[in-house]
Amino acid sequence: MLLSQLNAAASPLSQEQVQKLQGLVAELNPIQQAWVSGYLAANANAGALTGGVAATPAAGDAPPLTILYGSQTGNAKGVASKLKEQAESRGLTVKLVNMADYKPTALKKEKFITVVVSTYGEGEPPEDAESLHEFLTTKKAPKLDGVKVAVIGLGDSSYEFFCQTAKDFEERFNKLGAETIFQRADLDVDYDDEAAKWIDGALDAFEPDLKAQQQASGGQVVAMPFGAAAPAASQYTKQNPFAAELSVVQKITGRDSTKDVRHVEISLEGSDITYTPGDSLGVYFLNDEALVDEVLTLTQVDASSTVKLGDEELTIRDALIEKLELTQSYPGFVEKYATATGSPDLLKLVEDKAAMREYIEPRQIFDIIRQNPAQLEAQTLVDCLRKLQARLYSIASSQAEVEEEVHLTVGLVEFDAFGSEHLGGCSGYLARRAEEGCKVKVFSEHNDNFRLPANDETPIIMVGPGTGIAPFRAFLQERDAREASGKNWLFFGNPHFTQDFLYQVEIQGYLKSGLLTKVDVAFSRDQAEKVYVQDKLRKNSQEVFAWLEAGAHFYICGDANRMAKDVHQALVDIIKENSGKDDEQAEQYLKDLRSANRYQKDVY
Repeated sequence: MLLSQLNAAASPLSQEQVQKLQGLVAELNPIQQAWVSGYLAANANAGALTGGVAATPAAGDAPPLTILYGSQTGNAKGVASKLKEQAESRGLTVKLVNMADYKPTALKKEKFITVVVSTYGEGEPPEDAESLHEFLTTKKAPKLDGVKVAVIGLGDSSYEFFCQTAKDFEERFNKLGAETIFQRADLDVDYDDEAAKWIDGALDAFEPDLKAQQQASGGQVVAMPFGAAAPAASQYTKQNPFAAELSVVQKITGRDSTKDVRHVEISLEGSDITYTPGDSLGVYFLNDEALVDEVLTLTQVDASSTVKLGDEELTIRDALIEKLELTQSYPGFVEKYATATGSPDLLKLVEDKAAMREYIEPRQIFDIIRQNPAQLEAQTLVDCLRKLQARLYSIASSQAEVEEEVHLTVGLVEFDAFGSEHLGGCSGYLARRAEEGCKVKVFSEHNDNFRLPANDETPIIMVGPGTGIAPFRAFLQERDAREASGKNWLFFGNPHFTQDFLYQVEIQGYLKSGLLTKVDVAFSRDQAEKVYVQDKLRKNSQEVFAWLEAGAHFYICGDANRMAKDVHQALVDIIKENSGKDDEQAEQYLKDLRSANRYQKDVY
């Protein structure tokens, strides 16, 4: 029987369960559906063999090592998963929990906690860590005397508040009485090796007490029945990307636009990469060869010199083109380059963090080298630089429609500085240097914090100005393929209607077909007074609130520093205006929406 034919009379499931199951299956590809089928069958068999109760990976009443993670792009979740795997390989009982799903009241029952958390923006916690991060500062937070904790943070040292959220968590746990059992690690974007070392060290610290508790309880680790495992992940990852064909790079802004936005199509044929609307694509790029040659000239390094990068040997020129960061500047580079060159000006900056931030803000790495040339050994130059990191882009397509393709909406980063044009690392490569048909290394990054409702009847409101339209194009393709009956409302903004209405024909087509119930556009420069998406939200205040009260999910994608904050404030004002709530109650309304996964952000 097809799932679409199920009804309450024909199955042991309730109608609500049928709807949830239909929503889940619609998100899965055939391989994932087959895995779920096998998992459920194994679980049912295990329940029958154990008197209806499936075995779980618990050890008697011994307290587990609870791993709490908060992840914005998936990196912290990945580290937390590796920590879980390593702990289980030592025979330790582990509980892995997303902070968004963790009940803070459970803290008083914990004995061993590890925190794996990222930081984004101006030292802010990721979305799924916000509630716990705040709870720890309230009077409701329990005393944690006797609790042992270890914290690892992921961040980007090019930002001022590097790994601030990890520092906050450790400080707040300590204030509540918890003991830090292993030194906190604050890791930069090139974190893999250091994370592996921290995991080993942290587990060495936890293992004696965990095993003593385990033995005292008389329990032992019980394996999952029938070897049930996690869903088969793609063989292609951040560490092992897929060499995909770049099929299309098409400019979708007008000739006179102040923005250069490209629609990019990449073929995934020959890979096992799958993705769900809301996910991101990691893209590795090649640095500009002309800039690489200039760097080699400025440092008087022979392009054919052989260098070591980890376990790999290659020429310095190839390393600079393919493997090392030359655009995004960060304090660590300035410090290492200052020491290597002995530059008095740079060494002075190292002593003044505020001056350092001001210095690197307008400069890319090659600017720093250009303005402070010095003769270096090839390996010394390599050692000053960090590994090139993939750039993440919100996926702008649904596999239900494009199958073995993935689409992106890429805004070219371009600006003039110090007398020359500057381009973003990846956006410059895709928009200016990469040719259609070439190979580009990619991997998918799942984002469980930005998902369509499982129930296709649920209405959704999408706010995506500029390239923030990307995931909502994917949402609309997916809902179209599912023949979802839920209402869809899109808010889109950009400077000019004639130059910057991204995917205009598609949006108007969805509006005509009825898939899009409403579209509100804000073209800020088409009239004397600037109009933004938050203004359009306020203009539709009563109807927006009615949708929220009817169960709508609300999504924001785009700039975190200004747009997302302005939209959030507009929502607070809308709730106050239509419900009589005050500021605190309106904020609580939004927190409740977040807790129910009805208020989600994909911001950068």
